[in-house]
Amino acid sequence: MENAIKGGEFIIRSTSYKDVFTPEEWNEEQLMMAQTCREFLVQEVFPKLNEIDAQEEGLMQSLLDKAGELGLLGISIPEEYGGFGKNFATSMLTTEILGAGHSFAVAIAAHTGIGTLPILLYGNEEQKQKYIPKLATGEFKGCYCLTEPSAGSDANSGKSKAVLSADGKHYILNGQKMWITNGGFADILTVFAKIDNDENLSAFIVERGFEGITFNAEEHKMGIKGSSTRQIFFNDVKVPVENLLSDRGNGFKIAVNILNLGRVKLAGAALGGAKRAVEKSVEYSNERQQFGRPISKYGAIKYKLAEQVIRVFACESATYRCSQNIDDSIQSLIEGGMDATKAKLKGVEQYAAEAAILKVNGSEVLDYVVDEGVQIYGGMGYSSEAPMDRAYRDARINRIFEGTNEINRMLIVDMLLKRAMKGELDLMGPAQKVAGELMSIPDFAEPDDTPFAKENLYVQNFKKAVLMVAGAAVQKLMMTLSKEQEILINIADMIIDLYVSESTLLRVEKLYHSKGADNCKLQMNILQVYLQDAADRINKAGKEAICGFAQGDELKMMLMGLKRFTKTDPINTVVLRREIAAKLIDANTYCF
Repeated sequence: MENAIKGGEFIIRSTSYKDVFTPEEWNEEQLMMAQTCREFLVQEVFPKLNEIDAQEEGLMQSLLDKAGELGLLGISIPEEYGGFGKNFATSMLTTEILGAGHSFAVAIAAHTGIGTLPILLYGNEEQKQKYIPKLATGEFKGCYCLTEPSAGSDANSGKSKAVLSADGKHYILNGQKMWITNGGFADILTVFAKIDNDENLSAFIVERGFEGITFNAEEHKMGIKGSSTRQIFFNDVKVPVENLLSDRGNGFKIAVNILNLGRVKLAGAALGGAKRAVEKSVEYSNERQQFGRPISKYGAIKYKLAEQVIRVFACESATYRCSQNIDDSIQSLIEGGMDATKAKLKGVEQYAAEAAILKVNGSEVLDYVVDEGVQIYGGMGYSSEAPMDRAYRDARINRIFEGTNEINRMLIVDMLLKRAMKGELDLMGPAQKVAGELMSIPDFAEPDDTPFAKENLYVQNFKKAVLMVAGAAVQKLMMTLSKEQEILINIADMIIDLYVSESTLLRVEKLYHSKGADNCKLQMNILQVYLQDAADRINKAGKEAICGFAQGDELKMMLMGLKRFTKTDPINTVVLRREIAAKLIDANTYCF
């Protein structure tokens, strides 16, 4: 693991296909767990979607209880606390499958993620023994109380206050929290508040039965209607001092690290929702007859189906690449002598920028897929009798959950630059090298004809485009860059496309070397189309960024460099997409 790629290094280092994990490599036990999740959705969730959305009394709790009986709430909880103790990638797989479960997916993700992890990762032994086994079985349901009416993206500006009682035995908690998922039934609440006039938040484990807690009625929402969402008020709530979670003032750090985890998990859940939407899209396109034939026979529909597949496959490639990186990092830290719980936190923290990339990409892929799903269904897509209505509305929240996509885009650049400033990531050296390359005569040598030489060249050039634009923006704007949100978003878009492109390339390369060219022809089609489109998107985002800060000769030179770094050979994407669509249409389900 010595040479393992660290967080953010994908911009400046090459990765070998041998060093990535791909979804083709799940073992038998992992596939059995995935199958258990699928069967649970088919038997317990899909037949009751209308009742779930109507928030039928006690239904969501009973579903979580049943999930708890199957062990689905304790996948990544250590065995000593009643869980299965599985690694991060396995928990991501179960998150993906259950991600197709609409409002239930939100409830279970909130419970197993932000509802359980703060105590598991930051609690002392006594707190863990008291709460985690019951959270693992579902006897306790969990929620996470961070957001306030005036504190959303700026979570640390929350007004909730805690004051030590005169006898020193309790914190007296006062405040208001909103948009609390599982708020209607959660037994255990992780609540963030400032002690006295502290600058940073602290975190508290609050039990529903404590006096002084009141709940507003359920929120009426655009989507995820079956997910319980409430405002919660704390009025002189006495929280025992032993329920302070971690150290005083450590709450903001807890919130940030739990959100990092939540972002990766959200990408997994979005992926599961997207695959189900593809399945529904292709099934309907094969059933629906117009002008005497199924609509799946028409080019316009084939384009939509193929593009759904391309984006989902690429998203999946990036999601599991990062999941394995996190697992490897955790394992390496444990082998180096670090406590397992600390190693989990550090492992995820190492890939915080990638977590933000995955969150943005996953939520936007899901949005694209359900939007085109509605279109494929046509008039029926707009009917609440058909599945796309719920899928479309439920998907929309994911671009807001776990930090809005705008905040996450700015975080991607911010986190990478902070790592560079700390000396953990050398971005400026490679950026200056690329800047020097702009002044030299371009190398017009063609890549050799070894497999993937051309695709690897494209990805290396995407890295140069990112380094050129980001490096010049940092040099030119210095301390004011953080205020230039449009430029930061453009740079983030370039980085997202780079990461997903490289992840897709590595997955297809690995497939090629393990299964042979004949057995991954369609995955090679997916890669070619994705790289072609990514090059255009990187060019557009780069051009907008450059024009935002450069002028005169510098502007001209950088635009020429950008054109060089995003140049791809023309390919017939019509034929490649048709071949991808044909396989999907023939299988009548997602089969990639």
